[in-house]
Amino acid sequence: MLLVIAWKNIWRNKVRSLIVMVSVMMGLWAGAFILAYVFGMINQRLEDAIGSEISHLQLHHPEFGVDYDPQFYLDNSQSIIEDIEASPMVDAVSGRVLVYGMVASPSTSTGGKLIGIDPEREDQVTQLASNVVEGEYLRTKDRYKIIVGKKLADKLKLKIRSKVVLTFQDVDGNIVAGAFRVKGIFRSYNSSLEDGNLYVNQNDMSALLKTNGQVHEIAVLMQSGETVNEYVSTLADRHPKALVESWKQLSPELGLMIDSLDQYMIIFFVIILLALSFGIVNTMLMTVLERVKEIGMLMAIGMNKIRLFGMIFWETIFMVLIAAPLGLLLAYINIHWLSIHGLDLSAIYQEGYAAYGFKPIIYPKLEAIYYYRIMILVIITAIVASIYPAITALRLDPVKAIRKI
Repeated sequence: MLLVIAWKNIWRNKVRSLIVMVSVMMGLWAGAFILAYVFGMINQRLEDAIGSEISHLQLHHPEFGVDYDPQFYLDNSQSIIEDIEASPMVDAVSGRVLVYGMVASPSTSTGGKLIGIDPEREDQVTQLASNVVEGEYLRTKDRYKIIVGKKLADKLKLKIRSKVVLTFQDVDGNIVAGAFRVKGIFRSYNSSLEDGNLYVNQNDMSALLKTNGQVHEIAVLMQSGETVNEYVSTLADRHPKALVESWKQLSPELGLMIDSLDQYMIIFFVIILLALSFGIVNTMLMTVLERVKEIGMLMAIGMNKIRLFGMIFWETIFMVLIAAPLGLLLAYINIHWLSIHGLDLSAIYQEGYAAYGFKPIIYPKLEAIYYYRIMILVIITAIVASIYPAITALRLDPVKAIRKI
C-alpha cells in the first residue's frame, strides 16, 4: 500500500515530477558521455603513442638518455634485435640511430631530431609509410634521401627533391654534415613529430656518426600490451648492459594519466550527482511543504514515522529509478553510435589537439562496468537526497499541520 501511495503521489504534480526526471536523465546522459569522451580520447592517445611513437618498450644505453650523446650506442645491437625478433611475444622491432642537430634549407634552418631507420622494420613498428602524403617512403637501397614532416617542410620551404644539409656532432665530438634530398613528406596527428622529426636511412646516419652499424634505440611492439612488464624483466635479465623501459617509464605523464583516470572520473561524476541531488532535495522539500495539511492528517489517523519516512523515500527513489535507466540508455545509444562513426572536432580543435598529440576525431568508449557504477551512485544519491525532506515531514506537528491553511 505504501508503494502505491508513493507512486500516485509522484503524478499529482506531473510537470514538476517530469522536470526532476528530465534533469536526472540529462545529467546522467551528460556525465556518461563526458566519461566516454575522456576515456575514448585517453585510450586513443595511448594506442597512437604506442603504435606510432614510443612502442611498448625501448632499449637504450644506460647513459644515452642523460643528454643524448651519440657516443652512447648499444653494443651488439644487431644481435639484440635478432634475439628480440625470435620471441613469440613480439610483433615487430626496429633499431634507430638518433642524434639532435640542425637542418638547413636554402631559405632557413632549424633544429630537429635526426633518426636513422631501417625502412622496412620501422614501418612495421610505427606505420610511418602510411603517413607519407607527398613523394615516397624510404627504401633500404636509398642513399642520402630524407623524409620530413609537413610542418617542417613548410617552415623550411621544402618540396620533393629539395636539398637539405644536416649538421651534428659525431661520436668523437666532431662537427659533421651531410647533404640529403627530400624524398617524402609525412603528416602526423602529433604536431611535435611533424615539426621536429626527420628520417633517413640508418646506414647513412651511422656512417656520418661513426657508430659502426650500431644503434642508439631499439623499439619493440608487443603482440599484447598485457605482456609488457613480463618481457621488460626478461630483456633486462638477458641484456644487462642495456636500459630496458616500458611505455609507462618512457612517457610517465601518459602512464599517470591512465592510472589516475578512474579516480578522476568518479570524482567528476560525484560532483554532477551532487548538483543533481540539490535539485531533488529542493523538489521533494517543496512537495512536503505543499502537503503539510495532508501529511498532518495521515499522522493524525495513525501513520507512524517509519511509514511516513518510507513514503517520502519511495517517492524520491521512484523518480530516480524511472529517470536513471532512461538517461543511461540515451547515453549508451549516443556513445555506441559515436564509437563507430567518431566525433569530428577537426574544425574546432585540430591544431590544439595536435599540439598535445591527440587526433581531432574522438571515438567515445565506456565499458559496461561504468554503467553499473553510475547506477549505484545514482541510487545512493537518491537515498541521501530523500533524507532531509523526509525528516522535515517527520518534524511536523499533526495538530498544527491540520490547521494550516
